[in-house]
Amino acid sequence: MRYEVFYQSGELLQRIREAYRRLAACDLCPHDCGVDRIKGELGVCGVGLKPRIASANVHTGEEPPISGTKGSGTIFLSGCSLKCAFCQNFPISQFGNGEEITPGGLAERMLRLQRQRVHNINFVTPTHFLPQILAALWLAIPQGFRLPIVWNSSGYEKVDALRLLNGVVAVYLPDMKYSDDAVAERLSAAPGYRAINRLAVTEMLRQVGHLRLDEEGLAINGLIVRHLVLPDGLAGTRDTLGWIAGNLGTETAISLMRQYFPAHRAMETAGIERKITAEEYDEAAGYLDEFDLENGWVQD
Repeated sequence: MRYEVFYQSGELLQRIREAYRRLAACDLCPHDCGVDRIKGELGVCGVGLKPRIASANVHTGEEPPISGTKGSGTIFLSGCSLKCAFCQNFPISQFGNGEEITPGGLAERMLRLQRQRVHNINFVTPTHFLPQILAALWLAIPQGFRLPIVWNSSGYEKVDALRLLNGVVAVYLPDMKYSDDAVAERLSAAPGYRAINRLAVTEMLRQVGHLRLDEEGLAINGLIVRHLVLPDGLAGTRDTLGWIAGNLGTETAISLMRQYFPAHRAMETAGIERKITAEEYDEAAGYLDEFDLENGWVQD
């Protein structure tokens, strides 16, 4: 990555200042809470000024171009702009479990993972800590940080916030959760998810292009879309995959996930009280063939 260009030109520092200004009446995510996180006020995401992390470890369970042979340096950030009834990481995302640190502490963990020879730094649920992540990068670069950054998000993002990451993020790994706004609001408290998500993913593709791999099969840069198949077709898989093929291109890398199970509040939420069936997943995988989406991964 050419981080030195951003660092030496002052571009990165300018983006950090702009991002932190937005925290004073926070509008980083589509909820536009308007709270003053500089003063410690909490928005929908449940966090204030300082970054909070649940863990920073080597992770080998991501898609093959992300995990590779040495693992991904995965940093799980606490809080979330969504309130998914079925969230499998709900102690972190909904209850805020984790350690409050400084951007300097975050930079130190990035550098520690680099010393462990991971392939990349993978920020999980990072949207609400965008300014702090940029600040950590600014602190890490002069100490020799050079790994590509993976932005592993819910896909519920604002285009103007994503533009602060242009040239910084190497691989975008967003969810495309829903194609129906009513379902998105009921299951994730995410008004307008469909249009917001599609605009965000389009911007991600504009920045990094389609997935490119090196000679070892590792991601150099690009977009990987994740789609979790839900019971009873609630994710709107066919509509989402059809939109991807028609708007992003059939070469788009897609990770079609089958690991849904009823976590968090799912057992009390109509329609998602059970795992998906093999038939439901097979039907979803069939849409990949229908729309000529041949790049990516399905799960056994």
